[in-house]
Formats: sequence, structure tokens, C-alpha cells
Amino acid sequence: MMKTLIVTPTYDERENLAPFLDGVFAVVPDAHVLVVDDNSPDGTGALADRIAESDERVHVMHRPGKLGLGSAYLDAFGWALERDYDVVFEMDTDLSHDPRYLPDFLAAFEAGADLVIGSRNIPGGGVEGWGLGRHVLSKGGSLYSRTLLGLHVRDLTSGYKAFRRETLAGIDLGSVESEGYSFQVELTYRAIRRGFRVTEVPIIFVDRRAGQSKMSRKIFAEAVMMMPKLRWDALRGKL
Repeated sequence: MMKTLIVTPTYDERENLAPFLDGVFAVVPDAHVLVVDDNSPDGTGALADRIAESDERVHVMHRPGKLGLGSAYLDAFGWALERDYDVVFEMDTDLSHDPRYLPDFLAAFEAGADLVIGSRNIPGGGVEGWGLGRHVLSKGGSLYSRTLLGLHVRDLTSGYKAFRRETLAGIDLGSVESEGYSFQVELTYRAIRRGFRVTEVPIIFVDRRAGQSKMSRKIFAEAVMMMPKLRWDALRGKL
């Protein structure tokens, strides 16, 4: 088995953390999980520490405050590269990303993929628990990004994805600017620009069972504005 790390950023996910870990280890018992906690007021970080004390597969990174999704992943990717993991996953702790798809991701890597995306927008994929507005926002955002950047990936905003270590090392993580959902688009765009092979596997995304969504107007606005910037940077040879 490839040396696998699953990164899950947390902010007020105490109710979901233990079920998330149980679900992951039931499917990939040899994987490791890195919990990146942004000083959750509900004690998620303290719970993660207690779990890590009794399970060597669980690691915890504490950050001083709510610094954002993108920076959480960038910090975690650096941590993973220093420790020679072969494959690094992004997963939400809120149980919307079902661990049962993890073997499909790993099989895609075995077949030669460099970046694997859990896609809601290809045959076999979908979403459960969203209203019409959220569907329009998600599909519209992905279509907007695909059109502006000239990409064929069907689900550019998916946060369930995984990278081969060579991919992370090759996309210049230090120059990534995005946060929120545009972060996912930027990483995929950078990977494609550098010639890495991207594969989509179908997933069913299930809306969170506990806690509150982290989506905000600020995150949405950033995503809208970042796409033209990414395209312009690519035209100037800066990506």
C-alpha cells in the first residue's frame, strides 16, 4: 500500500471527528490522518489530541486561530512532504466525504493518475441533501471556472481529492494565493498546467450531518474574482 495521509482541517467539528476517523480506518486501516485544527472553540483540537495519544495513525497540527481552508491545506502539505508520504488526501471532517470511495482513489493512482478528484458531476456521482440554490451555486461555479480556464474537469470545486507527492512538489505551493473554494480550482489548474494527469472518480456528496457550513459570501466572491486572475497569470507564464 502507498504511504497515505488524509488531511482534514477542523473548526468546531467535535461531534464529527470520532465518527470520521472510525469511517476512514474501517476502509484504509494503514492510512494516517492529520487533523489541522484552527483553535476550535468547541474543543475539537483537544479531542484530537486525546485520540492521537492512543492511536499512532492520528496526528494533530494546532494553529492559533481560524486562518482559512487554503492555508490549512498548504501547512499540511508541507508537513506531508517532509515525512515522505506517497499520497495525500483532502477530506472534510463533517462526514460529507464518504470514506468508502478511498479505494477508488487509490486504484486511480495505481492506474497512473497524479491528481484524483472525487467528482459529483460525472456518471455515478451526485449530491444528497442540497436545495436548488446550493445545486445552482455549485454547478454554476464549476461551469464558470471550466469555461474561463479552458478545462475539461467536470467538478473543479470538489474538496474531496488526492495528490501524488510528486504533484504537490511540482505545483509551487508557495505561490498559491487562493482560499476557500477557489483554492481547489487553483490547485487543479496548476497541476494541469504542469502536465500532471488528472482523473475524476464518481462520489455521492452528502450534506453535513452536524455543525454549520463554512460557506460565506466572502468565500464565494473570492472564487468569482480569482478565476480571471488565474487565467491572466497563466497567459503571462506565472503559473
